[in-house]
Amino acid sequence: MAELTQHYKKNPIKNAAAIFAMVFTLAHMVYAQDDWTYNTNPSASGWDTSDLEELNEFIIDSTVVTGLMIVHNGAVVFDYGDIEENSYIASCRKSVLAMLYGKYVDNATIDLNKTIEELGIDDVEGLLPIEKKATIEDLITARSGVYHPEGYAGGWQELAPKRGSVEPGSYWLYNNWDFNVAGFVFEQETHKNIYDEIEDQLAIPLGMEDWDRSIQIKQGDTTKSRYLAYPMDFSTRDMAKIGQLMLQKGEWHGKQIISEKWINKMIQQRTSYKELNTNAPYFRNSGVNFGYGYMWWLFEDMNDPKFNGAYAALGAMGQAIAIFPEIDVVAVYKTKETYERVNSFQVRLDIIKKIVDLYHPN
Repeated sequence: MAELTQHYKKNPIKNAAAIFAMVFTLAHMVYAQDDWTYNTNPSASGWDTSDLEELNEFIIDSTVVTGLMIVHNGAVVFDYGDIEENSYIASCRKSVLAMLYGKYVDNATIDLNKTIEELGIDDVEGLLPIEKKATIEDLITARSGVYHPEGYAGGWQELAPKRGSVEPGSYWLYNNWDFNVAGFVFEQETHKNIYDEIEDQLAIPLGMEDWDRSIQIKQGDTTKSRYLAYPMDFSTRDMAKIGQLMLQKGEWHGKQIISEKWINKMIQQRTSYKELNTNAPYFRNSGVNFGYGYMWWLFEDMNDPKFNGAYAALGAMGQAIAIFPEIDVVAVYKTKETYERVNSFQVRLDIIKKIVDLYHPN
């Protein structure tokens, strides 16, 4: 969930009345268009307007969120803040990278069973022989067992076992070394730039309205690790398109942008919430249990059936792309790093829980 030490500040607030200045009434599932369709009668779709106004007040009073959208059945039922502004999405970048992998795993350009030794991966002051046994799949499931220093902080290496003490694949730890190397491996194996692939695989096919290739820049301290991170900047409404594509199992306007097979693989459990909560204490007693797939967080052991099959991309300060297939809902929110303000860990989870609680199926 990542880059945990970043910061953020609240954006000027939209007038609550403007939230419901919308374009079309929607009674059935629609696919999101280049411009979002808005639901003019959310109450008829299970969203009480007074509840949404209370959500608006909660965001104002208790968070520093700068942009938020709730999409139900392909139409926007609520938005808040500046949904057009591009800003840093922190560790949501990892889930986006997982999406890009699909095309190249499907056509066998990337072999998830290759070890990092076979790939020629080494690092500053060297990797241990046991660490070189880790596979690409171990990297994208945060199970590599490689606890080499990160060149771009944001993992939970303060919780890491001693280097060389665990077999690759046997232990989950949220670890930016894994994720940064996963980005390097993607580019090495495909001979493609990650940001160019976002443009070709996602931004252009989805008709993203705010994507700006020119502001995407890799970062990292190469004195600690050779492998740079790949920070990403998106707008809230373009994040929602990513979520909607996931909800639609990779289909957009009748075209399969990402294979349904790969979508299902990304959100298949690779780490249970029990193991995750044992290895990392951060979610204990938070009201949310997460398992882990291919760089996506999986909601598990939740009391509300509306969370059945749900999953999310999560990032520091308060970034989220959450997908709820049981109720055909995508919820996204973000902060702006440069404001140097941060939503607490619990508030980030509470936002998601509150959104799901607001929906009452008719």
